[in-house]
Amino acid sequence: MRLVAHVFLTADGVMQGPGSPGEDTSGGFDRGGWMPPYADADSARIVDDWYRGAEAVLLGRGTFELFRGYWPNVTDPDDLIATSLNTLPKYVASTTLGDPAWTGTTVLGGDVLGGVLDLLRRPGGELQVHGSRRLTRSLHRAGLIDEYRFLVFPVTIGSGTRLFGPGDPAVGLRLQEATRTAAGAVHLRYTPDEHRAGAFGIDGGLRTSEI
Repeated sequence: MRLVAHVFLTADGVMQGPGSPGEDTSGGFDRGGWMPPYADADSARIVDDWYRGAEAVLLGRGTFELFRGYWPNVTDPDDLIATSLNTLPKYVASTTLGDPAWTGTTVLGGDVLGGVLDLLRRPGGELQVHGSRRLTRSLHRAGLIDEYRFLVFPVTIGSGTRLFGPGDPAVGLRLQEATRTAAGAVHLRYTPDEHRAGAFGIDGGLRTSEI
């Protein structure tokens, strides 16, 4: 299987609490709910397309509990996201979660990265991570992510948890697709690439660059 990470981001890189002010107030965060004002038919289509390609879903505990409290209550058969989340195999990275209380859910306790590696060795399509910032960072650090899909919304909020941070490895990203929505969000698809460094210089009065 391929591991694909899906993240909603502000223009200044924050991924915390996109859906509502009370979604994630950890660390005293009080600027949640930044995504809905910029959600439109285009961004809905993009997210539907994400889930259309899913064969299984991998979530961190916090995102799992957030999803579990919402998506089982969406019973519209035409809602692609709800149908996917309520019927696809779901895996939760947690060493403390007991009964997941959501049909089709398996808890990856203990060696979470080892459990993810076992899943990736299986034949099939996409194992999708949605949100789950701590889990996504751990997978990024382990070099396990095959593709990154970012939906970047036209807002900056100044504070909040960002996807990448100190101690994370340097990774180049190769752009596979870039599209914009009517509301001004940008959908970016990247695959990991070699990180390269270079320098600008001057040779004979002409600007040069070396990699």
